[in-house]
Amino acid sequence: MELKKIIFISALFLISSLWGTSQDVIKIGIIGLDTSHSPAFIKLLNSKSPLPEHQGFKVVAAYPYGSTRIESSAKRIPEYTRTAEEYGVEIVESIPELIDKVDCVMLETNDGNMHLEQAAEVMKAGKPMFIDKPIGATLADAIAIYRLADKYNALIFSSSALRYVPKNQDLRKGVYGKVLGADCFSPAPGEPSHPDFSWYGIHGVETLFTVMGTGCKEVNRMSSEGTDVVVGLWEDGRIGTFRGCRNGRYAYGGTAFCEKKEVAVGGYEGYEVLLTQILAFFKTREVPVSEKETLEIFTFMEASNESKRQNGKIISMEKTYQKGMKEAKKLLQKKKLL
Repeated sequence: MELKKIIFISALFLISSLWGTSQDVIKIGIIGLDTSHSPAFIKLLNSKSPLPEHQGFKVVAAYPYGSTRIESSAKRIPEYTRTAEEYGVEIVESIPELIDKVDCVMLETNDGNMHLEQAAEVMKAGKPMFIDKPIGATLADAIAIYRLADKYNALIFSSSALRYVPKNQDLRKGVYGKVLGADCFSPAPGEPSHPDFSWYGIHGVETLFTVMGTGCKEVNRMSSEGTDVVVGLWEDGRIGTFRGCRNGRYAYGGTAFCEKKEVAVGGYEGYEVLLTQILAFFKTREVPVSEKETLEIFTFMEASNESKRQNGKIISMEKTYQKGMKEAKKLLQKKKLL
């Protein structure tokens, strides 16, 4: 009898363990099926054989909309909606409906102008959220989103996939010694609804800040029809540059000038490394990219735009940020989100 009892208890424990495993899956919701990032993340997470570091998560629901005024994005929604459904994702009619079904949210809407109001709904519900690049279309948008996050004590972060390329993380960690300066580049096509660089050049700008860290104090920019070059002066005397390219082959990379040697900056290597960081954030609730760094990236881009408007004049990062703060306050008041 004792042996039978032990076997019975063991069986119950096994069943309980298996049930617990199925219940412990972290449910993710996606807002915006108008960017290639959305089906890429869905395919990685809802695969029959996800990578070990991606196991324990599943995209269970998606709200497709999504850009409306950017035609190149909006026209993707039907196709990406079908892909989501093929991978077992429920399509919902509203963000509140999505929030009720999930533990965490990926805000993927391609139009950064929509992020503030969409993110506000998620933050009010207390769900941790990854906001894909750009966190907002403008510096004011980005500041406003972080002010709302403070108000609701919400956990958020935003990043380009270029940040987590292994070579760039090695440079960040000082594997080659201190980075004394860096020149980074990426495509920078324009989109009328977004200021320069926040639509796409942000990839190269984020790479620059990943390698150099924060502390940029002044910016100036030279522009031509096919290329922009932005120079940043850091507080410790280091200089970093970003080259945004609109002609030729799409490419990402650069050179970091380190204490030990010159090192090639890492280029695009897919979405897996970024997804791994997003999932770690969802699980640990530890924010991997600081508010300070994200806002400095946006301040750098806006200061470069002001420099362009003033024919290459050197622009103060601090003054640019303070102007953005005032605009963010007005934006929150206008949208009645304060």
